[in-house]
Amino acid sequence: MAPASKNPKVISTLVFVFLAGAATGALSMRLGLHEKLHRTATAAASRGAVNPGRDALLQRFNTELNLSGDQTTQIAAVLDDYRHYYQSLQDEIDDIRATGRLRIMQILEPGQREKFDKMMSELQPQLEAK
Repeated sequence: MAPASKNPKVISTLVFVFLAGAATGALSMRLGLHEKLHRTATAAASRGAVNPGRDALLQRFNTELNLSGDQTTQIAAVLDDYRHYYQSLQDEIDDIRATGRLRIMQILEPGQREKFDKMMSELQPQLEAK
């Protein structure tokens, strides 16, 4: 009998569980969690917060979890680290998109490039929304 790591049924089950989790997360963000998070960030921004998402989340943690001053400082550091990490990932995604676009442009002929540019500009709002 093959070890569990080489068994196609085990591998396919793990892939299915992973994809189901990803789909559930995407669906929950699409159905309202994303909007709820942005409303919190927008409210904090209107109060003049420097980092509205972090500040709103930290305030909620303080209120609901009764954090000590030391805990607040430590959690603020974690949130800052996460924000920097997320921004670096976003920058990498932007670089990947730009590289893909450049590679496609190199394949296309001049007339096709113009059409491709037009197509991409029409798709841009949809790409930014994701």
